[in-house]
Amino acid sequence: MMHSEDGRLQALRARAYVLAESGRYDGAHAVERALVAEGWPNAGLALQSSYTRKAISERCLAAKAH
Repeated sequence: MMHSEDGRLQALRARAYVLAESGRYDGAHAVERALVAEGWPNAGLALQSSYTRKAISERCLAAKAH
């Protein structure tokens, strides 16, 4: 069961990166809210590390610059 949970968290993080790179979000909190709205109730858990939140925020900023 642990392996399938890891897979779901990886899929959620991958989706978060796609959303961040879309240029529609200002940062990790906005991406997290979008994920919850899409039906990912464990978005907060998947994005709890500061490394992940920083990576998402940086992708948001980079996408806005283009």
